Order: sequence, then C-alpha cells, then structure tokens
Amino acid sequence: MTALGPYPAVLVVVVARIGDTLLVTPALRALKQSSGRLTVLAHPKRLEVLRNLSFIDDLGGITKNTAWLKALISPRYDLAVCYGREPALFRYCARTADQVIAFDYPELRGLFGKAATRVPVPPESSMHAVDERSLLVEAAGVSVENKRLAYVVTPGERTFAGRWLARNGRADKDLLIGLHPFSFPTKSHRNWPLENFLELAVKIVGQYPACHILLLGDASARKRLAVLKEALQERCTIAAGALTLRQYSALLERLSLYVGVDTGPTHIAGALGVPMVALYHPAYLGRYLMPIGHPRCVALEHPATLSGVSRGDGMELITVDQVWNAVRRVMDT
Repeated sequence: MTALGPYPAVLVVVVARIGDTLLVTPALRALKQSSGRLTVLAHPKRLEVLRNLSFIDDLGGITKNTAWLKALISPRYDLAVCYGREPALFRYCARTADQVIAFDYPELRGLFGKAATRVPVPPESSMHAVDERSLLVEAAGVSVENKRLAYVVTPGERTFAGRWLARNGRADKDLLIGLHPFSFPTKSHRNWPLENFLELAVKIVGQYPACHILLLGDASARKRLAVLKEALQERCTIAAGALTLRQYSALLERLSLYVGVDTGPTHIAGALGVPMVALYHPAYLGRYLMPIGHPRCVALEHPATLSGVSRGDGMELITVDQVWNAVRRVMDT
C-alpha cells in the first residue's frame, strides 16, 4: 500500500471503553509513521489510556454531546478517521476534515458525502479486533505492520508503584500475581465465579510459596473481594479501588503473572507484555481479542466457543483445573 504522504494533518476520533481504545493503538502508530501531525480525540474518561504515546502529537477529549461545540473551534485536518457509529462524531469529522474514513454502519448511512470513504463492516467474529480496526487506516493506504497494543508507564509511575508496594509490605523480591475477577457491570456475564478464583489462588500459593497475590479491580469490586482476602489473609492485598487508572497500570507492569477475565485492564496487561492467562466468554472470542505477538499469554476460550456454538452457559464451564494448568504453563516457561 502507498504511504499517506498527501495528508500532513490527520485526526482520529475514537470514543470507546478502555479495551476498544487500546485496540486502535496499532493503527494510530502506523498512521503517525505515514503522515504528519496526528491528533487523537477520545472519550474524556479514556484519555489516560493514551497518555505518553510518542506517536500522538495532540490528545484531547470529545463526546457525542460536545462534538457540535468542538466543531466551532476546531482546526482543519486533511484527513479524519472516525471510529464508531455515533452520527454526531461523524458529522464533526466531516465538518473539520477534507476527507473522512469510517465504517459503513447503518447509523451513518446518508451522512457519507463525496469526500467520505465508507469501509465495509466485516462479519462479526471474522478477524482479530486489531485487524478490524486497521481496515480504516488501510483504506487510506497505510499498512499496519506492528500489531502490538501500546501503553506507556512513566518513570514517575514506576516509582509510585514501588512505593505503594513497600507501604503495603511487599518487597521487590516478592513474586507478584494479580487476579482480576470482574469485568465492568454491563458485561458481568464475562465474570468467572469468585469461588473459582479462590480455589485457583489456594493452588497458586501452595505451588509458589514465595508469591503474593494482588486482588485487582475497580471500586465496585473492593467489597466483593473481601471474601478472598478473608481466606488468603496475609498472602494477598486488595488493590481494587485504591488507585487511579495510571497508578493501577503501573502496578500491573510489576506483576509476574496476571489472571483475569475479558475487560479493560486485561488489554492493558497485554499491552505491557505481562505474562498472563485471560478467560473469554463465547460471545467474545479470545483468539480475536488476545494480545498479538505476546509470547507468554494463554487465552482460554469457553467450551461453547470450542464447540462452534456462539453462546453457551456461564463462565463456570471454564474449570479451575484448566486455568491452573494454564497458569503453570506460563509460570514454568
């Protein structure tokens, strides 16, 4: 494919959750390598995920409700790449850029003008999520060669993580293992049973007596994790709800192993290259969501996925023994 030479100023709009925002980073990296100045507008609550990435020149927030106002003061762009199906965001791109590229979602039909390129929406679960998002920049002639997700922890954040561990009695020599049992509330069907995580934790501390377990999640998970804390006592620390996203991610970078369900922090751990075991619901195929190019990652698919059924019973059908065997494969490699 040809380079994006004619476009010195490029805009990308991606208003999505943490994981979906990170999945765009390989496309952003490729755009920057083939263009001039790259501006990225994301949901204000997701900007932290994209901080400190060297290939983003300007980073700002936008929502469907603020897009019309932002258009009044926006600079002009040669090209805008619009992710998502929200008409207000597409209209913003069309008003501020000479050319626009977007997926041909039903919600956007009727908005594509002569200066817009509509990219066919691929069939569901037909390719990796990174490859799917790369289709938009490939329509501009940009090839996405490096498909690793990008997230950067700063030196100051690393220092914070070390001090936080020290305050909580965790020396650097500890083998840190993070458990992330819960997805976000609207995707609770992705959760693996908490009693399974407890059984797994008992196996881990028995096999690796030098380890310490960090119980991970957001503020809503903190109370629910108390049952694990009560059972594991001094062998674990609850980190859920105690840190900002950036601080939390710096802590993830320190892990020797991460075990979690399909959610935003799992994508962050993958971007950081943390050894990991990730558990996937049959509606969200692990083979299309697991980090590409990660040498120490095991993606555990739901049995319904392996049988060719798109949806099945709950996540409890992934057994503790399956997860434990995956943990040992990663840890003993």
